[in-house]
Amino acid sequence: MDFTKIDQLQTKLKTMRPLNAAEIKRLRDEFMIENTYHSNAIEGNTLTLRETALILQEGITIAEKPLREHLEAIGHKDAFEYVISLADAGTPLTERVVKDIHSLVLMNDAANRGVYRNLPVTILGALHEPPQPYLVPVQMERLISDYKDMKASKHIIEAIAEFHLRFEGIHPFIDGNGRTGRLILNFELIKAGLLPINIKFADRRKYYDSFDSYYGESHSAEVLTQLISGYEIEELEKHIRILE
Repeated sequence: MDFTKIDQLQTKLKTMRPLNAAEIKRLRDEFMIENTYHSNAIEGNTLTLRETALILQEGITIAEKPLREHLEAIGHKDAFEYVISLADAGTPLTERVVKDIHSLVLMNDAANRGVYRNLPVTILGALHEPPQPYLVPVQMERLISDYKDMKASKHIIEAIAEFHLRFEGIHPFIDGNGRTGRLILNFELIKAGLLPINIKFADRRKYYDSFDSYYGESHSAEVLTQLISGYEIEELEKHIRILE
């Protein structure tokens, strides 16, 4: 796959005047609300974008929606802000970081926050069976180690896509794997000098297809790599338009 356009846009953005702190905060807050809505919606949360914004910006409770969905929105927001602070500090990706992000995502489940699962799981409709619980720590350690090699040998977007596909395949936690994995994806994009992306609820079918492609006969990360690349180009072009 050709990443020339992304590399050119990234270079162009670097040469432009930086946004001031207030502009950065406004854009990040807008992105965080949309990202929280879409990432939670993919997992079955029924809050609308407007309801998500009211909960996160105004602290308003939506009467007809369950407390769990409110806590999922707040937990994702806290995790997103944590990811930004880690990325700004250039923190390396470790198992501890993964567990800390998950702890915030799963704020409504004290027993399972930041803890690898001790039960077998099945992903309904998936081509892949996640490993038995005793294999999760071993496979997570290997994935983090392999990711360093992937970054050295592939374009960063290819490496991030493959990491995400393998992470979700391991399914290390009893719940919150998708949200945690997509936050890690953005953590790595930001550290690479790219912009965080928002995998939209409307594109969930393409997103699910990327797992079928990776765990099917082709064993290719191309579908997710293309999806991430398209979103990244959108974000880069949007930021360039704002600065122009």
